[in-house]
Amino acid sequence: MILSLTIMGTASAMPVSDRTPSAQMLNANGRLFLIDCGEGTQQQIRRCHLSFLRIEAIFISHIHGDHLFGIFGLLNTMAMYGRTAPLDIYGPQALGGVLKFYDSYFGTGDLYEIRFHPLSCKEPEVVHMSKAIAVSAFPLNHKIECYGFRFDEIVTPRHAQANPAYRAKSYAYCSDTAPFPELPGWVSGVNCLYHEATYPEEMADKAADRFHSTARQAAQCALQAGAGRLIIGHYSSRITDFAALEQECRDIFPGTVAANDCDVFEI
Repeated sequence: MILSLTIMGTASAMPVSDRTPSAQMLNANGRLFLIDCGEGTQQQIRRCHLSFLRIEAIFISHIHGDHLFGIFGLLNTMAMYGRTAPLDIYGPQALGGVLKFYDSYFGTGDLYEIRFHPLSCKEPEVVHMSKAIAVSAFPLNHKIECYGFRFDEIVTPRHAQANPAYRAKSYAYCSDTAPFPELPGWVSGVNCLYHEATYPEEMADKAADRFHSTARQAAQCALQAGAGRLIIGHYSSRITDFAALEQECRDIFPGTVAANDCDVFEI
């Protein structure tokens, strides 16, 4: 399987001059999965040469604006392009009201159906099955209801028999969260882990107060999970030395990359 990740936004609550808020696109053999949809996501989709119409499903971690404010424009653009295929959207129950508002005021005449799937799991649960990918949701530890997502390649028995040494690919997305004991187990063994690193360790008190993680805490999660690679993002607007943040992680987990907007990673 070809599995690639495009990081479209690495900022946290406020966009800065060269970074937009959270959004990522996972490409699984041409099937696109959008993860969060912060302000500016449409522009980033264009900048990264991705397709609006090939998005199969959208996964929203929580309804803080920096993870959501781009969705109205995106849904409208899909309609303007003439999308007819249904669109599955997964997120906290409160997201249903947001989508209902969009549909009431802006969705009249849209040719495609928005199928909203509210999440309520207390531990990892498969919520979406594609031809080659199983997507699980799991709760995170944030101020409001918030979910992470894990994407696991589905290996058919025929493929496994033909390639007995093949290891299925996997990716996990952990947005806004304070550390908690279960998380490393829930993302155990993934090829690639994205974990927010809003603050450096010297701002650990602020991270705890706002239910976020430091770079060190992100690295500890990756180490405990046995992840193959760690990608960090969701940087505070106060952060300017991203190399130092990356090094803080690498002291614990050497396979760390501090992401920039429009970075592409092969998984």
